[in-house]
Amino acid sequence: MEPTITTDRTQLKGWGIDADPKNDPTYPMRHRTDQDHAGYSWERPTQQPIDIEVLHSNERPNVSAVFGTASPPSGLSGVIRRFAFKYSENSYLHWLPLILADRVNVVEGVLDDLVHGHVPNIFVEKGYKAQWKYDRTSLILKLATVALVAGGAVALLTGKKTPKSKHIRSAR
Repeated sequence: MEPTITTDRTQLKGWGIDADPKNDPTYPMRHRTDQDHAGYSWERPTQQPIDIEVLHSNERPNVSAVFGTASPPSGLSGVIRRFAFKYSENSYLHWLPLILADRVNVVEGVLDDLVHGHVPNIFVEKGYKAQWKYDRTSLILKLATVALVAGGAVALLTGKKTPKSKHIRSAR
């Protein structure tokens, strides 16, 4: 028995369930007055002491009451982050530099480990050991891609310019 196809939307289960504004849970929020907002007032938490550099959106007038202090901006990644926070959060000039800063920070962390005499086990820290055990094909593909890209980058940086062909005659 084939299901019947109806063109009458009112026959569809659940159709028009949000048509009644009194049954819409967001409806009261749409038409609030200033007096209605009084129910949403709250007291700002005590400001956490600011004893390190805290980057915050230029769209906010002040620093949030509570913030993380585990890794303040430093080094080249910090410079990139400071640049990013000069721009609005709706701009690529905010988000793309932050992504770049994260990658640079990883390299800075590896270099810092090496300076302090600790050789990082990148294979384990990146989860490659588990991936080798459970998803070997994907890991091999990933490492091959990295090797090709790195090899191509090295070839581009160290490659010689090709001489112009001697077989091309000048147009006289």
